[in-house]
Amino acid sequence: LAIAGRRKETREASPKWPDANMIRNIRVEGFKSIASQAVDLGRVNCFIGANGVGKSNLLEAIGILGAAASGSVDDEAIVRRGVRAGLPRLYKTAFKDERIRPHITLEATGEAGSTYRVSLLNPLENPNPAWSFKTESLADDSGGFVSRGVRGDKENLLETAGLAALKLVEMPADGAATRLLQTLQDYAIYCPNTPSLRGTVQDGQMRPPVGLSGGRLAEGFQDLRKTRGLNDDHLDSVFELIDWASDIGATEEARSLLSPSVPRSKNVLLFSAVLCLSPSSPRLFAVDNLDQALNPRLMARLASRLAGWLKAASSSRQLLFTAHNPAVLDGLDLADDEVRLFAVERNSDGHSCVRRVTLSDDLLKLNKEYPLSRLWMMGHLEAACVAADGGANSETAS
Repeated sequence: LAIAGRRKETREASPKWPDANMIRNIRVEGFKSIASQAVDLGRVNCFIGANGVGKSNLLEAIGILGAAASGSVDDEAIVRRGVRAGLPRLYKTAFKDERIRPHITLEATGEAGSTYRVSLLNPLENPNPAWSFKTESLADDSGGFVSRGVRGDKENLLETAGLAALKLVEMPADGAATRLLQTLQDYAIYCPNTPSLRGTVQDGQMRPPVGLSGGRLAEGFQDLRKTRGLNDDHLDSVFELIDWASDIGATEEARSLLSPSVPRSKNVLLFSAVLCLSPSSPRLFAVDNLDQALNPRLMARLASRLAGWLKAASSSRQLLFTAHNPAVLDGLDLADDEVRLFAVERNSDGHSCVRRVTLSDDLLKLNKEYPLSRLWMMGHLEAACVAADGGANSETAS
């Protein structure tokens, strides 16, 4: 499949891809290093912080919530979403001098009052293969669809089976609660690695348009180029970022999808473009360590294109990604409310704290003289976590 050079191909009319509500808020209680935290999401959501502060834990909490929305929380369900498998003790918050909570509570809120909330249980000693549902609720402005209490629900005698997933077939197809649940069900965490990106190693979790580790990258890009209605400008922006199109190709042999000589950074750029622009990508997805293998300038250029790519594919597609390199800040347009930066740190109790960083008037003035990455290094954008209830994520940096 040759994909070299600049092309101006005739494309058919754009398909009407199904729209969905954006997920506007995620609340996590008792999951790994997150004692209690609420995060308000936009279209592009960057979580930056040092290693070990809990950035990936937030992504995985949403993966657990997605498994619950699909009706079952077990190793198979969470691994296929990119969550690391482990014993219940590894999923529950455990801090010195604090009692381990018996359950994990997760909640997602969309638009039109749509909310999905679950509390999950699994004993620390002699754990079960699947987690049980302590409570579960699903509702929107039109009413409640699921309300499962502590004492159980006669409609669902199996504690390890989610009721919302069963009720989905009875709910309005265009309802806000339906779209919220489907968005959570499709959520996945991607973490590309070089062998999978180059097709030399089979991706263990394949799904359209690419596998969670980057498998089927060349075919995914070829499929993207055939997408009806994809504006040439969007593909041109990909080729402008990746000036090595002539080095990409797919052959009949699975082990020769991409040339071994193609730098890893180029693969990561192409991988990001496919995920953002492909109509078959999840409505909500995450990329862990997006800045891996990218030099600072490349990372900033990639970050500057993410919002446009996502919006071009769907008006409701959302991306969450983690990063360590402050250079990513120079590509984020924080004047756009749908592009959001979150600083992640541990407080004095060891809890992961997430705080949205917005630009105050003073920072806007400084930003005229210094790039955001420099301001971060100078300490102007440092996270100042509040341990009281984890609800300080909306404060303005100063």
